Amino acid sequence: MSFLRSTFAVGALTSLSRVLGLVREMLQSRLIGAGVEQSAFTLAFAIPNMARKLFGEGALTAAFVPVFKGELEKEGLEKARALARAVLTMAFLMLGAAVLLAILGLSVALDCTPWGFAPDSEACRRTALILRLTRLLLPYMLFICGAAFGMGVLNAMGKFKAAAFMPSMLNIFWIAALVFLLFLGDWSLSQRVVFVCWAILAAGAAQMAFMFVCMRRRGISPRFTFTGWRTPPVRLVWRNTCIAAFGAGAVQINYMLDQVLGQIAAPWAAGVIGYAERLMDLPLGVIGVAFGTVLLPTFAGHFARGDLGGAQTILRQSLRSLLFVMLPAAAGLCVLAPEIVRVIYEGNAFDAQATVRVSRALAVYALGLGFFGCQKSLVPWFQAQNDMRTPLRVSVATVLLNATLNILAVFLLPVEWRHVGLAASTVVCAAAGCALLIGAAHRRNGTLGLVHDLPDIFRMLSAALGMAVALYFLRPTINSLFAPLGAEIGEIGALAALVLAGIATYAVFSLACFGTRVRTLLRRRR
Repeated sequence: MSFLRSTFAVGALTSLSRVLGLVREMLQSRLIGAGVEQSAFTLAFAIPNMARKLFGEGALTAAFVPVFKGELEKEGLEKARALARAVLTMAFLMLGAAVLLAILGLSVALDCTPWGFAPDSEACRRTALILRLTRLLLPYMLFICGAAFGMGVLNAMGKFKAAAFMPSMLNIFWIAALVFLLFLGDWSLSQRVVFVCWAILAAGAAQMAFMFVCMRRRGISPRFTFTGWRTPPVRLVWRNTCIAAFGAGAVQINYMLDQVLGQIAAPWAAGVIGYAERLMDLPLGVIGVAFGTVLLPTFAGHFARGDLGGAQTILRQSLRSLLFVMLPAAAGLCVLAPEIVRVIYEGNAFDAQATVRVSRALAVYALGLGFFGCQKSLVPWFQAQNDMRTPLRVSVATVLLNATLNILAVFLLPVEWRHVGLAASTVVCAAAGCALLIGAAHRRNGTLGLVHDLPDIFRMLSAALGMAVALYFLRPTINSLFAPLGAEIGEIGALAALVLAGIATYAVFSLACFGTRVRTLLRRRR
């Protein structure tokens, strides 16, 4: 119950971030659109995001949290504090040097004409915009990695709420910048994108400061230290970080390859895929991220105490709970993709053609929601045991598969469907990754008992499919009922009614499938 309460708390605060992100995307789509400028911004912002996943909440956090948790359990707060300070100092020095060198390199590149382009060509201007935005956003890499490190410390200490609220700060700053742009209608799209980048930098500094204050209140003041760099726990953290970084790096390289292939597929493809991913991230971020955040320190605590049975119970419980929410979310996003994209994004710079493109990608991404969520629960199982090699092997295998499928999609599919092929390859690789991780967990720790959960998963899937069929047939009727209210109000009302109808339908099917179990639970609570 403590695990579920922590998960629900993280999910609630994460949902706040996702709702704010949705508002942010609604504004950004109308002020910047889905054209060349948005694609340039998406590619530039991917660089600090890649560093965040590698050195922040990715490899470094995954390697640090189990060791830090072990120090807390066995050696006490003083040893854990020394470990945190040593790792933080080393990480800041390495990242600071990398950011400085990258800024200098991009400054030199901006002074040169891109190879093979005429100085005044559209391709040259687009490349220059990407380089300018990337150079501007690079310091955010340092800020967000410091903030993510603070999240790892707090999560390992069982303090999840402040860390879960921190991502909302970025959206607050971002939304404020976009609202300000509403009063500057004469600015070009390039100027608007640059202004948004400055707001992101300010948000990153605020996020890092907030996390450091929260760390200090918990007795882990983030001071730099140049002692204790060679202790066994510090060496274990960096050894595991290097191993995990290869896996995370492979995934991020593949993500960058997706962005590059998106640029090859069509000038608008990278921006379109970005919009679809952010809608898919709404349920995934609220539920999948919440479970992944709480599971790593929870598993680490169980394994530090030698409680394999407790860890297995938590894993099975998390997978069942996650799929109970993810499967209907996937069905709803797939069926209602055009309505969702139209209500959230369409307007001004975001036209009807962009709606069609984004909705196609979103419908395909939705099919993989369950796999994406399960991966976020399965990977911490190995990380909590200081096993970074297994996720690395799985990452490399899925990256190779994804790269192959992406290349085939770009060069074999029609232009208007290439971005859909990129989304489909991501879903296929997520499914393959889940299968490989489950097989590796069985080989490492013996049977996990997941086979006993298959009947429940089949019932959840049946209920989600029933909801999808109901929504498909209800959609024309509900849309026609709200049509007299006008374009915008009618579309919003129809979408709200469809969502409520989907929730009600899934509840009915779930009661039909799990009615006996629900009644038993209610009797016990009485």
